[in-house]
Amino acid sequence: MSLSIEALRRRLSACMNLDARRLSSRLHGVKKLPEGKQAAVLETIAADLAAAEVRYQTRLAGVPKVTYPDNLPVSQKQAEIAKAIQEHQVVIIAGETGSGKTTQIPKICLALGRGVKGFIGHTQPRRLAARTVAARIAEEMESELGHYVGYKVRFTDQVSEQTHIKLMTDGILLAEIQNDRMLTQYDTIIIDEAHERSLNIDFILGYLKQLLPKRPDLKVIITSATIDPQRFSRHFNKAPVIEVSGRTYPVEVRYRPLFVDKKSSDKSEGLEERDELQGIFDAVEELAREGLGDILIFMNGEREIRDTADALRKLNLRDTEVLPLYARLSNAEQNKVFQQHAGRRIVLATNVAETSLTVPGIRYVIDPGTARISRYSWRTKVQRLPIEPVSQASANQRKGRCGRVADGICIRLYSEEDFNGRPAFTDPEILRTNLASVILQMLALGLGNMEAFPFVEPPESRHIKDGLTLLKELEAVRELPATGDREAKLQLTETGRQLSRIPLDPRLAKMVISAAQTGCLSEVMVITAALSIQDPRERPMEKKQAADEQHRRFEDKDSDFFAFVNLWNYLKEQQDLLGSNPFRRMCQKEFLSYLRVREWQDIHFQLRQTVKELGFKANHEPADFKTVHCALLTGLLSHIGNKDLEKPEFLGARNGRFHLFPASGLFKKPPKWVMAAELVETSRLYARINAKIEPEWVEPLAGHLVKLHHSDPHWSKKNGAVMAKEKVTLYGLTLVNERTINFSRIDPALCRELFIRRALVEGDFETRHRFFSDNRKLLAEVEALEHKSRRRDILVDDEDLFRFYDARLPEEVISARHFDKWWKEAQKRDPELLNFEKEMLMKGDAAHISDLDYPNFWQQGRLKLKLTYQFEPGEAADGVTLHIPLPLLNQVEVKGFEWLIPGLRHELLVALIKSMPKPMRKNFVPAPNYADALLASINPEQGPLLDEMERQLRRMTGVTVPRESWDWAAVPDHLKLTFRVVDDKHKKVAEGKDLEALKESLRGKVQETLSQVADDDIEQSGLTLWSFGELPQEYSQKRGGFEVKAYPALVDEKDSVAIQLVESPVVQQQLMWAGQRRLVLLNVPSPIKYLQEKLPNKAKLGLYFNPFGKVAELIDDCIACGCDKLIEQHGGLAWDEAGFEALKEFVRAELNDAVVEVAKQVEAVLTLSHEIKKRLKGKMQLDTAFAMSDIQQQLGNLIHKGFVTETGWQRLPDLLRYLRAIERRLEKLAIDPNRDRVYMLKVHSVESEYKALLAKIPKSQLIPAEVVNIRWMIEELRVSFFAQNLGTPYPVSDKRVLNAIAQC
Repeated sequence: MSLSIEALRRRLSACMNLDARRLSSRLHGVKKLPEGKQAAVLETIAADLAAAEVRYQTRLAGVPKVTYPDNLPVSQKQAEIAKAIQEHQVVIIAGETGSGKTTQIPKICLALGRGVKGFIGHTQPRRLAARTVAARIAEEMESELGHYVGYKVRFTDQVSEQTHIKLMTDGILLAEIQNDRMLTQYDTIIIDEAHERSLNIDFILGYLKQLLPKRPDLKVIITSATIDPQRFSRHFNKAPVIEVSGRTYPVEVRYRPLFVDKKSSDKSEGLEERDELQGIFDAVEELAREGLGDILIFMNGEREIRDTADALRKLNLRDTEVLPLYARLSNAEQNKVFQQHAGRRIVLATNVAETSLTVPGIRYVIDPGTARISRYSWRTKVQRLPIEPVSQASANQRKGRCGRVADGICIRLYSEEDFNGRPAFTDPEILRTNLASVILQMLALGLGNMEAFPFVEPPESRHIKDGLTLLKELEAVRELPATGDREAKLQLTETGRQLSRIPLDPRLAKMVISAAQTGCLSEVMVITAALSIQDPRERPMEKKQAADEQHRRFEDKDSDFFAFVNLWNYLKEQQDLLGSNPFRRMCQKEFLSYLRVREWQDIHFQLRQTVKELGFKANHEPADFKTVHCALLTGLLSHIGNKDLEKPEFLGARNGRFHLFPASGLFKKPPKWVMAAELVETSRLYARINAKIEPEWVEPLAGHLVKLHHSDPHWSKKNGAVMAKEKVTLYGLTLVNERTINFSRIDPALCRELFIRRALVEGDFETRHRFFSDNRKLLAEVEALEHKSRRRDILVDDEDLFRFYDARLPEEVISARHFDKWWKEAQKRDPELLNFEKEMLMKGDAAHISDLDYPNFWQQGRLKLKLTYQFEPGEAADGVTLHIPLPLLNQVEVKGFEWLIPGLRHELLVALIKSMPKPMRKNFVPAPNYADALLASINPEQGPLLDEMERQLRRMTGVTVPRESWDWAAVPDHLKLTFRVVDDKHKKVAEGKDLEALKESLRGKVQETLSQVADDDIEQSGLTLWSFGELPQEYSQKRGGFEVKAYPALVDEKDSVAIQLVESPVVQQQLMWAGQRRLVLLNVPSPIKYLQEKLPNKAKLGLYFNPFGKVAELIDDCIACGCDKLIEQHGGLAWDEAGFEALKEFVRAELNDAVVEVAKQVEAVLTLSHEIKKRLKGKMQLDTAFAMSDIQQQLGNLIHKGFVTETGWQRLPDLLRYLRAIERRLEKLAIDPNRDRVYMLKVHSVESEYKALLAKIPKSQLIPAEVVNIRWMIEELRVSFFAQNLGTPYPVSDKRVLNAIAQC
């Protein structure tokens, strides 16, 4: 084999790096080819190699001759530097500005033979410096720019094949790293001005530290001003440091602070203040007196440079040229600074001139002592660019600029104490910047994990974490999880890539991206530009109120952000109207900082350029409030707050609490929710620049950050799925307190279990599937057996049913919808798959439960009422429940229900025996045996339960059980029937254990249902004649499967009568009598005239003693009584028209005399009653007081409104006798009060027994005649006690009355 791979590989050392690398990888690839093909490929590689060698030789031969200017300090140290570079991979050269290191070191490297195999890369912090230094070296090497010496900056690339030295910004080198990880195109890299410690420089230094072991041929030279060069040496493993003194003349420093203490020079106290411009004018004037020489003035930014230049030109200084110098000037403008000139020149420059550039001919420096230094606030999480005092190192760099040509003077516009109090070095940018943007740039450059990266001064890990948190919030990065062969790593998202290209804080950049997507870019660019600078609105201490009034014009009640848009529009308008100077004056007058306004406009211009590059389109129509604020919100998701209800503060993210800044437009009327551009801590944490937001805007924007908390997963029959409550929080703030969501996506396993348990097992399921209704029927049957037998061991438990369904349903069935879909197919294969078998449901034996012992219906006469059973101890309806339809309630009689059902009767008898007091109970022990014996010999047909038990027990033991011995309260509730009244839809209307009470409470409702049943107009009102044919005594209608019974009656309505259906014959009797009497009286002439003629005057006068209202009412009462007498004599109630007509005629004939007779008796009663009442008045003796009170009560019971009809015509003569008896009692009372008391107590004890008897009679029943008689027996008893000589119609005593009561 004529060409060996090894031989060719050995020749690679005579090629340039890029060629060598390319050919090496091709040689490596040859090995993989089959033997036969290798030779041909090696031939072509050898040809390419020969061409590469020729290129190398040509380049080697073309190295220009290098000379060093003698007047530069570096030239003296040239040999030492060259030796160090040869012997070490890294060399640090520390030299003052002006030592010539920037221009001479690349030439020393070239002389050492570097720059042939690859470029000598030479980085500068700024574009301006890269270009000017390249031009300077090219000039010294007597070649054109772009030939031996080239440069590359953003937008410009002047590098050719002949180039050996390549100048560029550090940013360009960083960008090249992305495509050339090994930096193969370089054989030497010079990092100039490394002391500036910009982020880019720190990146490159860290990257080179990682790269050097892999590139032993690469030389790195770091040049720095004499600021802490040892730090770099330590970073590169104690690399040698060579110090080169500057070529400098002595510089005199003069301190001219802007604030002068007037006490020293003047009697008036306080501080005299000049503005910076005035300070510069004074300094220029002072230096002009020193003689010729150019002046370099340091300024903070382009805006200040332009303003100061304008002002200086207006001074019309003689033979003076004013030139600006900053990075964004055009090349032509920049070059002016380096051209020869006559007269004096004043150069106004930014930091650019502090280290990188040597501006020729400078004799004087004016240093205001400030610079714009980018700072990131950890707490507010916003990058700011405040103007700050520069460090001592920076100030000394500035001073060094004027000792190059001759002795120099540096005027500092601050005091010496101020200088001595400043920090020695400026913080490196990495410690002052938001690491979110650092991490973003590292990821954009593909520099890997930040914590492992060898920074010169690594930032704290909590700051890195903080930066990452923010990037995740902004959706700029995603974490790729670790896999087997790869560690977890971060990756930029599309948003992240766009963020890295927008020159704003990442939060603000995110707002711009969101705005581009939602069509509010114009407004958001204005707002984000404003947030990047200090607020242009000024509030001088002494003119706060005036300033606030001016600024209030721009306020928006809901948003401080919109205030910026309003202000921007106003400024644009004014700027177009006014010229430059009037506009500046207007700003001053209206408390707006002209400089900050210009800066705002600059940033806005820069932003417009960037968004154009990104292809974003600005909107021409104004966007609405919500759109703009949602775009802003995407960058401020951790800056939202919710108003505390108690305190005047907001609860913010991560449990922070903040107050609205008093200057905010929202301060007076704080909204419920706000977002804040920044949170600033002074005396307390304040939110500056706020806007009202709605919590519902946040969730869609913060989908990647919100936490969802779920609670209360429950089966919903209505939704046919498992639902849950969802709470949405963002950084601990509740956005949505509680909303109902479908839980199936969140926990399918739990949903399946709940679906089976609640829907299928418990039956809470809306479905028409056949298997389901069959299964429910079977379950109900078996469950009914349990309730009847009051045992829990017959039906299998829910777990068994769950297992049954669980085994048959597939995993994916988690809701009604899923089930229906699955069952549609499954039932085709096996329709019986989900059917229960009765045997499967029964765990215990239920043979003992028969329908005879546990009937499903209760029969009472023709009524058949449903019975249900419930075994729920402690529940109101535990035991047996009788269902009574409301329209039948009036037909159900209160009898027989205490017997309960046969199946529970034995238990009931035992409970009743046990309820007796102990002395009685011990006659019937053991109770269960007696219950057995009773059960065999008594039954409900014989009569009430207690009557039968008493009779049978007396027969069995000879012991009489008094009624009060039984204690129903001691009997367990499940042994008493529950009565449940239901409506036509079987819904419960009322229920209870006491049927009588239920009937009473539901009388109104029963009446309503009866009226609804009366559909053939039986109910009428306003009747004055019997015009309705026959009145049925009972009325029934079929309704909903049962017969509803009602009882028609005539009801007295004073001027007419009505026919009403009532619930019982008892009520019918009461109402019918009064109604018929009224109808008769309406149809016969009134007897009043006859009464007036026939009644003696004495009797007429007696009627005036009526103590109850009008005489007319008393006469009506007498007429009604007379009419009752005649109705009774005629044979009682009439039910048809003929009967009524006969009755009417009979009454018409007899009524006058009957009423006169009644009225005479009433007159006698009232006269006597009046006499008695007179005697009861006056002083009462203590020993007769009780008797008097008793008499008053008796009198009240006998004579009252309506007493005539109530007493009835038959008893009116008795009434007179009872009053005479009272008269006699009063006579005897004064003689023997003790005897009266004895009788009275006897009467009272009888009366209390009588009241007890009345209480037992249900209200729905008429009081039986025998019970009414007892009332009159008690009146006769009083006669026999207090006025025996008046006599009684039958023998009477207290015992006889008590016996009569007992028999009722």
